[in-house]
Amino acid sequence: MTMNMKQMLVPNVNLNSGHEMPLIGMGTAPSLPQHDELVSTLIDAIEIGYRHFDTAAVYGSEEALGQAVAETLQRGLIKSREQVFITSKLWCTDSHRDLVLPALKRTLGRLKMDYLDLYLIHLPVTMKKKVNSKDDEMRFDKEDIIPFDMRGTWEAMEECCRLGLAKSIGVSNFACIKLSQILHYATIPPAVNQVALRCVYEQGASVIVKSFNKDRMKENLHILDWELSNEEIAQIQEIPPCTGFKIDMLLIHPNGPYKSAHQFWDGEI
Repeated sequence: MTMNMKQMLVPNVNLNSGHEMPLIGMGTAPSLPQHDELVSTLIDAIEIGYRHFDTAAVYGSEEALGQAVAETLQRGLIKSREQVFITSKLWCTDSHRDLVLPALKRTLGRLKMDYLDLYLIHLPVTMKKKVNSKDDEMRFDKEDIIPFDMRGTWEAMEECCRLGLAKSIGVSNFACIKLSQILHYATIPPAVNQVALRCVYEQGASVIVKSFNKDRMKENLHILDWELSNEEIAQIQEIPPCTGFKIDMLLIHPNGPYKSAHQFWDGEI
């Protein structure tokens, strides 16, 4: 199946930061192929038409993504860094006021970029910083979870934005109550709250898709070519809600700040 770049153009959404974000992005979360294969796959994605890429310090994919962008620039597949939208995320061990900026600088170092288009707090969780721990270690030691300094962490995120290291800032996996709390004191409001959803494109939400298979990567952009009927949307909305992310198995501890999944999601789920 052959498709030209015009057929694969993805519409943008305007963020409250004044910047635009492509509505469909490619996720790079584990499990990942080997480094060279991942770089090649990401180059294929850019050639197909993806311009929004979602990574995180803990995913272990930042270096490969940066290399793929650099190679597509050299090949002329894109003309400038500004033609791609790069999102990364702050991991829980760096959700401390004094660790946010150093964590972002390490992310930029791995990407070999001067700025992110979007920087997110990965979870409303803070973990103790372990000596010699690696950024790409997705550790969930329940005993290491400590109260989340949401205000201090957010103020450090705002500083990253003011320094020009992140064009937009936001959160991930935040319930509405926590988001409202940030809005009370934020001088730069969150531009995005990234959560795990399904069937959301037609509801006006941006979508992060993930596949490292070239044919399926193309198919994931085909949602622009068709739409669900009102009857189909109604049927989907009748499906009982459930959580795919088993937060209670990872973050809930009787001596920690979150003692139930209900508490983590502020009663929304």
